[in-house]
Amino acid sequence: MNSRYRRIIVTRRVNQVSGLLEVIATPIGNVGDLSTRALESLRAADLIAAEDTRHSGQLLLRLGIQKTLISLHSHNESQRTTELLEALRQGSRIALISDAGTPLLSDPGFELVREAAAAGIKVRSIPGPTAIAAALAVSGLPCDRFCFEGFLPAKDMERRQRLDQLRVESRSMVFFESPHRLQRTLIDMRHVFGVSRQAVVARELTKLHEQIYRGSLEDLVQQCQIDSLMSRGEITLVIAGASVSKSEAGDEESAVESEFLDRCLRAALVHLPVSKAAAIGAAVVGVPRAQAYARAMMLKELKDR
Repeated sequence: MNSRYRRIIVTRRVNQVSGLLEVIATPIGNVGDLSTRALESLRAADLIAAEDTRHSGQLLLRLGIQKTLISLHSHNESQRTTELLEALRQGSRIALISDAGTPLLSDPGFELVREAAAAGIKVRSIPGPTAIAAALAVSGLPCDRFCFEGFLPAKDMERRQRLDQLRVESRSMVFFESPHRLQRTLIDMRHVFGVSRQAVVARELTKLHEQIYRGSLEDLVQQCQIDSLMSRGEITLVIAGASVSKSEAGDEESAVESEFLDRCLRAALVHLPVSKAAAIGAAVVGVPRAQAYARAMMLKELKDR
């Protein structure tokens, strides 16, 4: 075990039978969003497990808090979980934080929380900021029901395949995305969800340069191509769900149409290039050629995988 916090375990051992793990939400940008309760918990902690000790160290410095910081990230979570569990069993009070927002939401910490709970150690949530709720609140899209998808796969084919699985999801969808992949992701979403699907790109939420872009996926793709600022900073995407305003019969008709298009395209792709297969599929089924082409491209990639 790391010698930096072995001493803390020994001093706490006499007074506590079991420790406490607190999952603490930290600001996603504006330090003023840190709750009083979170501040008190950070001050009371014996150890702070952080995704990036350098990043979290700067936050603690601004708050005037000096604590032992221990890294807990995707590459060392299993090892750290074993060490931190020992500290908890010996009575330590540990704060778990991520770089920003609520831990475990596309951030490490799940293994530690699961193992601590299984071991009968008290786990307490100190709620607060999360980019998921912040983006939904300002999106102007339905947020009474939503699903959180985190980061999409980085590889193009895997990303398109996952989006295709979400094509008929009726709830609003929330994604995190890296700035350098934003344009490609929006283009893929336009192909899969359609040019008119409403969406929001929220960047730098709660920060000085916060910007909210709203519009159809076609609008957002075009905006991203001309606005370099759109692909900078922390980005959260909110995508409207598939339309539920149609009648049940209308939904069934749409599903049949999509299935018929897929059958036509698969048959045509056996003998023809994508562009010609799409032209035939669009003419036979009666859908826009751009829609047929996007679907043909995805079917070809899935077939070639």
